[in-house]
Amino acid sequence: MAQTQVTPQKPRLKEGNTSYGEVTGIIGMTSEDITGSMIVSFTEKCILKIVANMLMEDPKEKIDDEVVDAVGELTNMICGGAKAQLAKLDHKFALATPNMVVGKGVEISYYSKAPTIVIPFETAAGSFVVEANLSEK
Repeated sequence: MAQTQVTPQKPRLKEGNTSYGEVTGIIGMTSEDITGSMIVSFTEKCILKIVANMLMEDPKEKIDDEVVDAVGELTNMICGGAKAQLAKLDHKFALATPNMVVGKGVEISYYSKAPTIVIPFETAAGSFVVEANLSEK
C-alpha cells in the first residue's frame, strides 16, 4: 500500500513518555488478561513520503488532516497485524479507535504502567517507531 521498504532496527526500552515523531497514532488494546496500547509515531519527512506513495502524488510540504488520517489508517493496519499475531498465541484482543497526536515530544499517557518496548524502523525517507505497552490486568 505504501510501497516503502522498511528495515527494523534493534528494539529497546523507552525512556520517558513523549512522542517520537511529528504524527503519532495511539490505539488501546485489551484482552481477558492483558491491557495496554500500541503506538506508531512517524517523523515528518518519513510520513510525508509514505502518504505520497499511498496517494500516488508528490509529497506534501507539511502535515495536514489528510496526513493525520493516513497515520490513523496505518496505525489500524499495524496494530491489526499485531492483533492477528497475538491471536496465534491465544490472546484475543479488542482494539480501540486510534487517538491521533500531532507534534514531536508531546506527552503520552500510557494505558499500562509496564515498561514500553520501542521498535524503530528505517525507510529511505526517514524513520518511525512502533511502541508496545502491554501488561497483565
